[in-house]
Amino acid sequence: MSKKKKKARNHRKNEITKGIFTVLEKNPKKTFNYKQIASQLGLDNTQDRNQLIKRLGQLKQSKRIIEEERGRYKVATVTKTYHTGVVDLTGRGNAYIIVEGFDDDVFVPFNKLKRAFHGDTVEIYIYPKRKGKKLEGEITKVVERKKTEFVGIMERQKTFSFVRPTDFRMYTDFFIPKGKENTAEDGDKVVVKLEDWPDDADSPIASVTEVLGKPGEHNTEIHAILAEYGLPYEFPTEVQRFADTLDTSIKEEEIAKRRDMRDVLTFTIDPKDAKDFDDALSFELLENGNYEIGIHIADVSHYLLQDTVLDDEAYERATSVYLVDRVVPMLPEVLSNNACSLRPNEEKYTFSAIFEIDANAGIKNQWFGRTVINSNERFAYEEAQHIIETGKGDIPKDISIRDDKAYSVSENIVKATLEMDRLAKIMRDRRMQRGAISFDKVEVRFNLNEASEPVGVYFKESKDANKLIEEFMLLANRKVAEYIGKQKPIKTFVYRVHDNPDEDKLMALNGIISRFGHKINFQSKKSISASLNQLLEDVKGRKEQNLVDTLAIRSMSKAIYTTDNIGHYGLAFDYYTHFTSPIRRYPDVMVHRLLQHYLDGGDSAKAEVYEQKCKHSSDMEYLASSAERDSIKYMQIKFMQDHQDQEFVGVISGVTEWGIYVEIIENKCEGMVRISDIKGDYYIFDEREYAIVGERTKKTYQLGDEVVVMVKDTDLIKRHLDFSLLGKYGE
Repeated sequence: MSKKKKKARNHRKNEITKGIFTVLEKNPKKTFNYKQIASQLGLDNTQDRNQLIKRLGQLKQSKRIIEEERGRYKVATVTKTYHTGVVDLTGRGNAYIIVEGFDDDVFVPFNKLKRAFHGDTVEIYIYPKRKGKKLEGEITKVVERKKTEFVGIMERQKTFSFVRPTDFRMYTDFFIPKGKENTAEDGDKVVVKLEDWPDDADSPIASVTEVLGKPGEHNTEIHAILAEYGLPYEFPTEVQRFADTLDTSIKEEEIAKRRDMRDVLTFTIDPKDAKDFDDALSFELLENGNYEIGIHIADVSHYLLQDTVLDDEAYERATSVYLVDRVVPMLPEVLSNNACSLRPNEEKYTFSAIFEIDANAGIKNQWFGRTVINSNERFAYEEAQHIIETGKGDIPKDISIRDDKAYSVSENIVKATLEMDRLAKIMRDRRMQRGAISFDKVEVRFNLNEASEPVGVYFKESKDANKLIEEFMLLANRKVAEYIGKQKPIKTFVYRVHDNPDEDKLMALNGIISRFGHKINFQSKKSISASLNQLLEDVKGRKEQNLVDTLAIRSMSKAIYTTDNIGHYGLAFDYYTHFTSPIRRYPDVMVHRLLQHYLDGGDSAKAEVYEQKCKHSSDMEYLASSAERDSIKYMQIKFMQDHQDQEFVGVISGVTEWGIYVEIIENKCEGMVRISDIKGDYYIFDEREYAIVGERTKKTYQLGDEVVVMVKDTDLIKRHLDFSLLGKYGE
């Protein structure tokens, strides 16, 4: 028998075995004869029926099934074979089901999907595991749709239309009955709502809920990114109307309830293009030689009252979304850019964490509560950095944000900035010594013209001024969490936690970085942190920096919000929360409310209520970061459209069975070289070596190799960037 025929026969045998267990385990108390099983499996030819009878005998002999009475069978032991999981669809139409408590995902072939889409929660039947084989199963029903709205391209016919989804993981188009097209024209990019999928229909039935515009147009594509993740780009009318009627004036009777900090030296440091300033620092030298430093945060919860349409909308959004060319705010502008923005020379309500700190950055006293401030100055990071580097308050016009005019700040502000920078560096050093990990990953930014077209790429650097703000925000977040977390009896609170890294992922990372001469020390938790920090320091400025930074971050667990405090591994804190950005993060609003509730002597809040809110906030944070990544990818493709004939040196940043990903060194744009497009040989994917290898020449292209590429194709609609491979750099 040929190998091909033998393989086909074994495959058929396995299919029949799966079928036997499908029938018997669905009805574990009943017995079935071979005819009943054959009927349910649709085995209507003699060869298959003989194979079925033979397999029943073999399974009985191996005691996997029982022959209760002559010719009637049932499962030997009833095990729980139905589980609930989440669908992770591949671009090829197959799926992996992520089941909680399982080490491995369950593979489901395309023909067993039961019309489930990516992200859906499903019930799954898992086949009996075969030795050396991956877990496999079939979806039995869709428990809950992840989403019911999808983005696609309209294809109009005379009496009906179809919408072809742009998500590569969607394996079906949508049927749009006549009258359900909205105002969409042929070729428009639209949002459709899934309405029904009858058993006898090949495609689901949907209606067009929104017309986004013509594919490829800038606003169309940006709105499509938001729509794909179910993120809004404008506020509902009733929410905007409610926000516009808020009384945002500062009142004497409210000031009387607060600690008055208006006469204390206070300033903000933010990005030069920021419009919402939600944190400020105050500085005062005390008579005993210590410093009183205040971290003042916009008191959003004063305006954002619970059980209002405004609060409901803020909770649903849970976070602001920062796309390349715009911000989709969590709160309407009347709050985010006006009432809650700590603009200079304006009285503002704040929620503050105030510390008495000695010259060695030791915390001597702390106070939390509501305050009122009046900021003296607003700095951009570049301006504060200039003060730190020069020790002077003369701001040159080339970095000034005051209409590009040079100006000077008071000696008091210079002294405060320099002293807080010194204290921040001490606090940072202590964090590093405790095992904190310093992720200063290079962030890509674009210079945009008035039409939001990318005309250049630059990289955001984190300098001393950024780190000054970061350390004092970390201090406030840590001390607020500590203050509540250490109380007895335990009180419900919102924590920001970060679990220990996955050791398997760290081992995989170690395998990759060893190719560049680096390694991780697995001796202890502290040695892992220390060697990761050394790794991140060693790769700075090297060709592999962005690759290593990205892979190191991927090896880490994901930080989430929860009421169950397990500490924050990356920051090396036992207690940590988010208190400092309530304009753009709903968890910070919850933290403000809970902190005030406990300061007022309130009982512990209901943990299950806040845990649900934490999960929603974590989920929305993930969606927002996904949309942000997609907008960067979109802008990278747009930028590369104008560089079609240019050669670039890049680093191989990923290797798969269908091609290699290459990240261009000078602008961090990443694209794919398809394996079928590489000339001169037939290349095979070597998973163990993170490489593709030429079958004839044995030439390899390996993760981390420097190569020369040119743009082959740019597709803004599908957000694909394809490169042609010209060869290895230097060869």
